[in-house]
Amino acid sequence: MRVLVVEDERRMAAALKRGLQAEGFAVDLAHDGEDGLHCARTGEYDVVVLDIMLPKLSGYNVCKQLRAEENWVPILMLSAKDGEYDMADGLDLGADDYLAKPFSYVVLVARLRALLRRGGTRRPAVLRAGDLSLDPARRLVARGEAPVELTPREFSLLEFLMRRHDEVVSKSEILEHVWDTYDTDPNVVEVYVGYLRRKIDTPFGRNTLQTVRGAGYRLVGDGN
Repeated sequence: MRVLVVEDERRMAAALKRGLQAEGFAVDLAHDGEDGLHCARTGEYDVVVLDIMLPKLSGYNVCKQLRAEENWVPILMLSAKDGEYDMADGLDLGADDYLAKPFSYVVLVARLRALLRRGGTRRPAVLRAGDLSLDPARRLVARGEAPVELTPREFSLLEFLMRRHDEVVSKSEILEHVWDTYDTDPNVVEVYVGYLRRKIDTPFGRNTLQTVRGAGYRLVGDGN
């Protein structure tokens, strides 16, 4: 398995390379964010170990750009900070795991192997359906460049539908995932779908949130 380590502390980078090679990995090194981004774009890597505090381009920005380009290589972020907000920022930008320095080398290798078992599956940081976008981390929704204001429940409903876009989802599925219960009156789904249509479709002359009679609802990318 081929690993890219992006770490500006050269002694640590060299130590990681020696240790990972001893575990049977093929390892390439990059010592700044720009070089790391270039390597990740052009190389065929199974996993990337990415420091956050890097010269030229931060690890956050490297991760963000890779995900924006739909590069889904698994990323494990390293940081000298162990604050929960730093961890949340990295994961929200599309990283798959996070380790704070100093870390256990045994745990690092175990987490890399776990990421390799999972593989590089699609997990965009910003959800899109046509020109409709939803950023779960920043709680922002937009139709093109126009912001759309939603209530928390409307936001949750739209996020669920966008994660399943182009699929038909039933009222019971929506109740389970958005209301976390089967006991709520199913008609509440219809009510909130109506609220959502009046905000994401009607003002823009769209029909992206569609009713599939007898089956449920479907969010499509192109609802012109």
